[in-house]
Amino acid sequence: MSSATYERIRKNPRFTELVERRGRYAWILSGIVFVIFYIFVLAVAFAPDFMSIRPFAGSNLTIGILAGLFQFIAFWVLSLLYVRRANGEFDDMNKEIVDAAWGGK
Repeated sequence: MSSATYERIRKNPRFTELVERRGRYAWILSGIVFVIFYIFVLAVAFAPDFMSIRPFAGSNLTIGILAGLFQFIAFWVLSLLYVRRANGEFDDMNKEIVDAAWGGK
């Protein structure tokens, strides 16, 4: 692509909207990850008795292990949400912006 095409893309208001929406969504998901992770770390540090409770009689599983497994599942789901939105809404906006820039030649 030429510099003129890149300039048309940058001047397109939809490009600014795409950058803002994608950035806002990524920050929200990052904040959720941060909160989940640090709640777990704080629980391990300040509530070890709670984290060592065995919810099932005769099991080696503890609340701490289940909470750790929950993190993996939660982070996977959040990644899935981002990828789905990126491959749908964000890619559609991107295609629209690039098509408009190419059509401006």
